[in-house]
Amino acid sequence: MPVHNADIAAIFDEIADLLEIQGANPFRVRAYRNAARTVGDFGRDLAALVNKGQALPKIPGVGDDLAGKIREIATTGRCAALEQLHKQLPAAVTELLRIPGLGPKRVKALYDALHVDTPEALREAAQSGRIRDLPGFGEKTEAHILEALKVRSGEARRFKLPVAAQYAEALVAWLRKIKGVKQVEIAGSYRRRKETVGDIDILVAARDGGPVMERFTAYDEVREVLAHGETRASVVLRSGLQVDLRVVEPDSFGAALHYFTGSKAHNIAVRKRAQERGLKVNEYGVFRGEARVAGETEASVFEAVELPWIPPELREDRGEIEWAARAPLPRLVERGDLRGDLHCHSKASDGSATLKELAEAARARGLEYLAITEHSQRLTVARGLDAERLLKQMDEIDRLNAGLDGITLLKGIEVDILEDGRLDLPDAVLGKLDLVVGAVHSHFELPPARQMKRLMRAIDHPHFTLLAHPTTRQLDKRPALELDWLRLIRHVRERGCFLELDSQPDRLDLIDIYCRMAKEEGVLVAVNSDAHRVEDFGDLDYGIGQARRGWLEAKDVLNARRLAQLRPLLERTM
Repeated sequence: MPVHNADIAAIFDEIADLLEIQGANPFRVRAYRNAARTVGDFGRDLAALVNKGQALPKIPGVGDDLAGKIREIATTGRCAALEQLHKQLPAAVTELLRIPGLGPKRVKALYDALHVDTPEALREAAQSGRIRDLPGFGEKTEAHILEALKVRSGEARRFKLPVAAQYAEALVAWLRKIKGVKQVEIAGSYRRRKETVGDIDILVAARDGGPVMERFTAYDEVREVLAHGETRASVVLRSGLQVDLRVVEPDSFGAALHYFTGSKAHNIAVRKRAQERGLKVNEYGVFRGEARVAGETEASVFEAVELPWIPPELREDRGEIEWAARAPLPRLVERGDLRGDLHCHSKASDGSATLKELAEAARARGLEYLAITEHSQRLTVARGLDAERLLKQMDEIDRLNAGLDGITLLKGIEVDILEDGRLDLPDAVLGKLDLVVGAVHSHFELPPARQMKRLMRAIDHPHFTLLAHPTTRQLDKRPALELDWLRLIRHVRERGCFLELDSQPDRLDLIDIYCRMAKEEGVLVAVNSDAHRVEDFGDLDYGIGQARRGWLEAKDVLNARRLAQLRPLLERTM
């Protein structure tokens, strides 16, 4: 069976989780975490290299031991180290890690203090009020756990975009090789670039669906066939991802692509508009009576209801139809619009590349400038920089810039916003930088009023430039902060600062609705990679998808400006 990089990463992540629950050496845990992230996004198919007998390429943070485990997983699909850990802990403990808000540290605390080792035991402990008395929990956390358990019981597993992409794109490439297939496209929430997807919808244009159905259900990663008909089939892959396939006639492909891309609310609004014009829209086309008047392309479907083509990212029934009916839609930002990146980390803190390696990788991605923003001293787990180390790095950046061609490094810092809103480095040092990126890395549980006061005080700091990953959410792990976001965004505007859209697939933070709110309030958003290794610049594609869902145009994106245009904006905040 094929093994994808995402499969290897998932095993390394699970090993890290279980080791952390056991209280293993933090450096060992971090090694697996870093390897999971590196391998999951690695640009080459590692299992394919192993199975061809080729040597593994040099992978940052992956030494001989982890490389051996990669080869083991690639050839067997299993990992003995993970199986050994499963024997040492109750099997259901892993299930607790899938509950939002429960990371390994909290799972360990619950396991050690209350012997909670299953979701059922967790629910009982929360309902009986025993969790609130544990250090670091409290009544609010207990309530969040109960709510998460309630939501989880009614929801199927969702996959982050890069993980879903590895399985979906490989399957699509395989389907395109089938004789008689004209077109193959992924539709659904994947095409709308939602942060996570519950399943994958694939459309195939072909005159004869039989061969496609047979090949699809026989795909070697299929674990279970849920349905198998002449033009539609549904399977579950070994990864747990459900894939639904539909074969349509080429003349109906555009209508089907529109229909299965969704969203449901958008489709209902389009159908209502069609009915007002005496038309009927479905997955087979646009009809006036029995006559099909459109459907071969998506553009023809929209044209039939007197609309321009609407980008998939906007199809959420959030005003896109009304806007398109009266005026041209915004020209959404594209990856090629980005001129630079204002958030990355080198080996000096918790990154894996040198300054020069980061600069060269950013330049290779078409960027003209890159801000180096290490963590500050408070974040000891990330080897944060104190004032002395930061000053030395600034000198190093000056020396590098003198010899770099085609890219400029900017001097920055990702400074911790402390519990009371102060910044984690002295003003005398912050004032020497090109930009100061402020971030919350602790005290997520503060009451909303205190959290708001904390952020507003930080933003008011005379050297503050950019609020990093503003809601602090981590998909499947930590919910967004509960704040008055309109008030906060307006405060950012009044101060003349900016907001970040962190492109890490685990974050994709700023959330799309807040991106649009920032646009409407005139606050520029920086689409940054938060790169910790050279491969992470590829995550900018996911950030752009999120920005497009938030209706952002190039003019709304801070780092879509040339360096000469950017500098005055940065200087205004320093």
